[in-house]
Amino acid sequence: MLNYQAPLDDMRFVIEHWLDARKDWEQTPAFADIDYPLAAQVLEEAARFAQEQLAPLNAPGDRQGCRLEQGQVKTPDGFAAAYQAYVEAGWPSLACEVESGGQGLPQLLNVGLLEMLYSTNHAWAMYPGIAHGAYECVKQFASEEIKATYLSGLVSGTCLPTMCLTEPQAGSDVGLLRCRAEPSEDGSYLIHGTKLFISGGEHDLTDDILHLVLARLPGAPEGTRGISLFLVPKWIDAVANGVVCDGIEHKMGIKGSATCSLRFEGATGWLLGQPHQGLAAMFVMMNGARLHVGLQGLGHAEFARQQATAYAWERRQMRAVPRPEGASEAADPIALHPAMSKVLMTLKAQAQGMRMLGFWAAHMLDIAEQATDKQTCREALTLASVLTPLIKAYFTDQGFQLSSQALQVFGGYGYCSEYPIEQTVRDSRIAMIYEGTNEVQANDLLLRKLLPEGAGAVELLSTRVRLECELSKGGAIQSQGRQLEGLLSAWESALLRLRTSQQDDPQRPYEVAGDMLRMTALLLLGYAWLRAVRVSRENGLTNDTQGTAEFFFRNLFPEASYRLQLIEA
Repeated sequence: MLNYQAPLDDMRFVIEHWLDARKDWEQTPAFADIDYPLAAQVLEEAARFAQEQLAPLNAPGDRQGCRLEQGQVKTPDGFAAAYQAYVEAGWPSLACEVESGGQGLPQLLNVGLLEMLYSTNHAWAMYPGIAHGAYECVKQFASEEIKATYLSGLVSGTCLPTMCLTEPQAGSDVGLLRCRAEPSEDGSYLIHGTKLFISGGEHDLTDDILHLVLARLPGAPEGTRGISLFLVPKWIDAVANGVVCDGIEHKMGIKGSATCSLRFEGATGWLLGQPHQGLAAMFVMMNGARLHVGLQGLGHAEFARQQATAYAWERRQMRAVPRPEGASEAADPIALHPAMSKVLMTLKAQAQGMRMLGFWAAHMLDIAEQATDKQTCREALTLASVLTPLIKAYFTDQGFQLSSQALQVFGGYGYCSEYPIEQTVRDSRIAMIYEGTNEVQANDLLLRKLLPEGAGAVELLSTRVRLECELSKGGAIQSQGRQLEGLLSAWESALLRLRTSQQDDPQRPYEVAGDMLRMTALLLLGYAWLRAVRVSRENGLTNDTQGTAEFFFRNLFPEASYRLQLIEA
C-alpha cells in the first residue's frame, strides 16, 4: 500500500495566499459563494478518497493488469468498485456547470483532486482523466439532441469518454489519418477505420463508453484541414454499435489502464461542430487533457518526494559529513548526508514550485471562462494558453526525472518491487509521450505562443515577473529577485533575436524550442518562489518557504543560464 498523505497544507497555501483566489472568486458571479472553508472541505474529502480507495489498489492493479476476454476488457480487481464510489460521491460533476447538472466549482479545486488521484493511482485515474475535457467538447459542439442524450452521462460519470486520434500511420502527424465517415440519410454517419493507443477504449467501469473519433468525410481536403470530429457511443438502444476492441497493449507502466486498439465497423456516430473543423473541436478537449497530464507529472513528483523523504530518515548508513552537532557515534539517517539531502530538497522545491504554476494555470482557466470583464478574460486565456504546453512538457519531464532521483535514495531496494518507487518510475515515463509529445509541446510554446508578434503572452508574463521583482526589493531574498530580473531580460532578448532571425533561418526556433521551454519554466518557477516568500512574509506565515526558495535559486535556477547558452551557441 502507498504511504501517501495528501499535501493539503501546501495546496491551501497556493489557493489562499499565493493565488489569493477568493479575491477573484468574489468578482466572478459563478464562484461568488465559494469560500476557503468550502474549498478546504472539498480537498479534504478528495484526499480521503484518494488515500483510502485508490492507494490500496495501485500496486495490486500493477501486478494484475488488464485482460481481454472475448472482446471485453476486465480491469484489475477493485477498480470498478472504486469508480462506482467515485461517481456516488459526485466527483465527476465537480467542475461542470450547474446548468448541465454539475456542481459549478472551480477548475482550481478540480486540479487539486486530480493531483491526488494521479499521486495514488495513475492507472485508475486514466479512465476519468479526460472526462471534463470531453464534457466541454460535447457541451460546446454537439447538437441539442445529442447533448440531451449524452451530456448528463458525462457530468454524472455514468459513462466515460475516449479520445480517438492515433492510427498506426498517424501519431503526432494527425493529418495522415485514414479513418472515414460516410453520411447516412438520417443525419448520422457510419465510421470505418482503426484507432490505437486508446486509453480506456474498452473497460468494465461503466456500461457505455463515448468515443470521440477523428475521421474524414467524403471529398475532404488532405491533411489536418479535412478532419471532422464524431461522437460514437459503444451502445445504441442496448445494441452494440460496431466498435470492436482488437487488443490491449502490454506496457512498461500504468498496467491497470486499458490501452486499446479499436476497430470501427460502420459504427454510427454524430458530427460534433462543423465539417472539416474537427481538430479545432478536439483541441477543446486536448488542451484540458494536456493540463491534466502535466498534473500527472506533479503527482508523481509529490509521491516520489514523500517516499524518498520517509525512507531517507529511516535508513541509516555511515556518519553524515559534516557531522551534525550533538549526533551520536552510530550511523546517521541518510537524509543527513549532503548528497541525499540535496536530492530531497530538489524534490521538495520542484514539487511545490510546480504546484504553484499548475494551480495558477487552472485558476486562469476559471477566470477566462467565468469573469465578466472581457479584458480580464482575454488576459487570463492568454496566460493559460502559454502555461498549458509548458506544464505538460516540463511537469511530465520532472515527474520522470524526479522519480528516478527518488529511486536513487532507496539504493538497490528502490529497483525492487518491494518498494513502490520502481512502479512510479515506470508509470511516470508515458506522460512525456502521450497527449502530444514533449517535443511537440516545446514547438507549440515557442512557435505559436511566444514568437508571434501581437500574441501578448511575452508581455503579460514579463509584466508579472517584473512586478514581483519590484515588490520583493528589500525583502528576505532580494538578491534572488535581482537574479530573476536578470534572467527575465535575457529571456526577452533571446526571444527578440529568434523573432528577427527566423525568416533567414526558419529551422532555428525548432532546434532551440526544448531549451527555451526549460528556460521559460525555470523563469516562472523563480517567479513562483519569489512570490511565495513575499506572500508568506506579508501574511505572517511560519513556514519553510524562504529556505526552500533559497535552495531553488542556489541549486536549480542556474540551469536557466546554461539553457540560454545553448540557445545562443
